[in-house]
Amino acid sequence: MKGEVFRALLEAVRRDEPVALGIISGVKGSSPQKLGAKALFFSDGRIEGTLGGGCLEAEIQRRAIQSLRSGEPATFDLLLDHDFGWDDGLICGGKVEGLILPLAQEPGENFWSELLERKRAIQWGVRDDFSISLVSGDASEAGWRYQETVTPPWTLWIAGAGHIAQAVAPLAGQLDFQVTVFDDRPALANYQFFPPKISLVTDVWANLLKATPPDGPAFGLIVTRGHRHDALVLKDWIHKPFLFLGMIGSRRKARTILEHFIQEKIATESELRRVVCPVGIDIDSTSVMEIAVSIMAQFIQKRAQFSRSDSSASSLCAPAAAHGS
Repeated sequence: MKGEVFRALLEAVRRDEPVALGIISGVKGSSPQKLGAKALFFSDGRIEGTLGGGCLEAEIQRRAIQSLRSGEPATFDLLLDHDFGWDDGLICGGKVEGLILPLAQEPGENFWSELLERKRAIQWGVRDDFSISLVSGDASEAGWRYQETVTPPWTLWIAGAGHIAQAVAPLAGQLDFQVTVFDDRPALANYQFFPPKISLVTDVWANLLKATPPDGPAFGLIVTRGHRHDALVLKDWIHKPFLFLGMIGSRRKARTILEHFIQEKIATESELRRVVCPVGIDIDSTSVMEIAVSIMAQFIQKRAQFSRSDSSASSLCAPAAAHGS
């Protein structure tokens, strides 16, 4: 879960427990983690999150423990070559730069709680003096070692509450999607089959399809109990502002439905290009869980593609270029 570090940091603040926040603020070449990766280091050796694992993380942890003892923030600049990490096989050839912040609790409970809840887009960062604060005004101004934007999770609407939805929904929740499941069968769309964090909506489909379109970037997954209901949902959802729509079924089913939509002028070819059926990356999946994994792999891929192409549709943490760490 991408918010695990914020959650762990908030809990540490509430316990008044000293912790050091590690952030990768710069990457050059190949490395085991990306810009913006975070880990929280505790004095007893616990780690929440990851900066890449192996000897890289062990070295940063060693420095973080020293920083906790001294109370002094630090930077790191590590070259991942034959001289570093050969025993662990970590010979990426890249370079990582980062920050170690032993006073990460100082912004207070409300600050980290707001970043964890992510009800709105928030810019925050680390200043040249290693203090942590929100970014106000011109984000490109000098004086910052690191900045990033935290945004609400992407929305995933799932039509149908059967076996596929029951496998996909909790997995999507763990992968930082805000999930809502729609179905006209209360016997299936209930918390006997879904975790509490999933939103469930039950009614007749005529009413379900009147739902207000989601705000922000959103995907849709159509996995109802049959072709007729799939087509019914697609007929409505094709006109909602989903960036991507996936539908369960065969290529023949897709061709039949999509040709019908074109002939009846239900949707344009441009709208239909957002629809993929059969949904999911081809991994020769057969079981329900394998199908769920293939679907979420495709959704993760699409989310990354849209995030890169549209800066207004970013993932949880969209780090800006670090300034002079």
